[in-house]
Amino acid sequence: MSEPRNAADGGGHASPGPHHQHPQHRRSWRREIAELAALFLAVGLAHVLTTLLGHRDPGPVILVGLGLALILGSAVHRRLSAPGGVRLRARAGAEQSTSLWRVRARVAERPGRLAALAGAFARLHCNILALQIAPAGSASMLPGGCDALDEFIVEAPASLTPHDLWQAVDRAGGADAVIVPAQVRDLIDPGVQALLLGRRVRDDPGELVAAMTELLRTADIGMHGPGEPVPAEEPTVMTIPVPTGGVLVARRPDLPFTPTEAARAAALAAAARHRQWADE
Repeated sequence: MSEPRNAADGGGHASPGPHHQHPQHRRSWRREIAELAALFLAVGLAHVLTTLLGHRDPGPVILVGLGLALILGSAVHRRLSAPGGVRLRARAGAEQSTSLWRVRARVAERPGRLAALAGAFARLHCNILALQIAPAGSASMLPGGCDALDEFIVEAPASLTPHDLWQAVDRAGGADAVIVPAQVRDLIDPGVQALLLGRRVRDDPGELVAAMTELLRTADIGMHGPGEPVPAEEPTVMTIPVPTGGVLVARRPDLPFTPTEAARAAALAAAARHRQWADE
């Protein structure tokens, strides 16, 4: 992903003229004088030391050693104080870009199966941000049947692909894995969200379609009036009766609906129906 260039990258603004010096340029000559003074002081100390040694043979060796120490110390200081130094580079290396994924798989409710999935994510350096465990439903919705349906929201390194996650889930014992991109809003607890949306629909039944869109996380929701043909239900198509006598048809091709979602959708529609009865 390309990033916009700024003036420091060579675009946009011309460099300041000779009469407009940056404050760092005005400070540079002061630092050079201080370093030169420190050099004179070091040479003076070296001379005193060699005098105390009586100009013996180790004298030149000590001078050379002090000179090398000064050079090494100056290089280390310059490296640490330079823009984008060691600490900044270490921080940049630690901040890696990540992606959010929704990972759903059928898992047998046996001891250690959930731990195996968590371990598979850990080996890929993924962080589990949310977990929902729901009944797998009937064989018509999830062929083959299984004890539980586990859904994870994971934060993964950007270098990982859906295929990498699928392989990890498959090796850990997850069946029929479905992996789709997730968003930050998906971290909201679905149960709490359903309660808030139910109150919203109860106060204003006209908000039913918008609330259902948020609950089921799909914008493909259409209203079918009484007597209009309705598509047959399947894992990615769900129909919800509404107070007006018609039905809402929700489609989510990339992620099948679960029995828990169907129950929450029916409860949300019931909230609008109860308000209608109260008005009557």
